[in-house]
Amino acid sequence: MIEMHVAVIALDARNGHPIVLLNDSTKRRALPIWIGMFEARAISAALEGERPERPMTHDLLLNSITELGFKVDRIEINELSSSTYYATIRLVLSDSRLDTTKAIDARPSDAIALALRAKAPIFVSPQVVHEATVPADYEKDEAEAQEFKKFVDGLNASDFKSMGE
Repeated sequence: MIEMHVAVIALDARNGHPIVLLNDSTKRRALPIWIGMFEARAISAALEGERPERPMTHDLLLNSITELGFKVDRIEINELSSSTYYATIRLVLSDSRLDTTKAIDARPSDAIALALRAKAPIFVSPQVVHEATVPADYEKDEAEAQEFKKFVDGLNASDFKSMGE
């Protein structure tokens, strides 16, 4: 699993739908996930540290999890199938003497909104990273590609020794 962080909430210029953009720790790969308006608002509120007077849906869920003695350990965006992402909320029992974990199926947007409120990490499976991320730093990618090409161009056959020499 690869840990990622919410970079921004943006609007798709083509259709006006909100997108949550996750970045890896190097900020070299980005995972765009199209979400609903309500989820975008919930994620934005959590990013901005807004505390509503009364609990919103994701606050209510976190309060319920906590009152039942669990904590949100992490969320995992673990599958992409037919253009739909799937996520799991991983809960652990707060009592460290017991090893009790629970996995709850969730939409990624809801899981992200909950993770931000619970200050829990967001993980993405290598399969999803491979299939759905896009380059986020084209300049660095291009510089590395040029550096590698220069390295390969400078290699000679004599730079390689056969096994046993």
